Amino acid sequence: MTQTNIKIQIPQGELTFRASRSAGPGGQNVNKLNTKITLFFNVAQSSYLSDWQKRRIAEKLAGRISSDGSIIIVSQRNRSQLANRIDAMEKLNLLLTNALKTNRSRKKTRPSRASIERRLVTKKKRGFLKKQRGAKIDMQ
Repeated sequence: MTQTNIKIQIPQGELTFRASRSAGPGGQNVNKLNTKITLFFNVAQSSYLSDWQKRRIAEKLAGRISSDGSIIIVSQRNRSQLANRIDAMEKLNLLLTNALKTNRSRKKTRPSRASIERRLVTKKKRGFLKKQRGAKIDMQ
């Protein structure tokens, strides 16, 4: 199971993997073995996600979702197919976790009476200093 956060665990049955030739490191392995992993996760048809989660993912990851409703993730970082498979699942985990995060709403606050008073006192002092600078002395 892929765990996105405490509430979501996507079963392996909802993930589809495809292996192909990698362009990454591996020497002659690159020419012989299928180590690149492409992971497909159909958000629209997932039975494990709630409707709210599906809408939120579709909204946040609109650019990453294909026309059939799948998120496609490619991993070819490592030399082995298993390591790339784990990497792809971690990428999906991170993607879904970030998409489902909600921002805290801002609480309105007011300045305290003392802070308002301090601000006004410093403004008065500053204004007085500036007024003294501009005072002209008569030299008659």
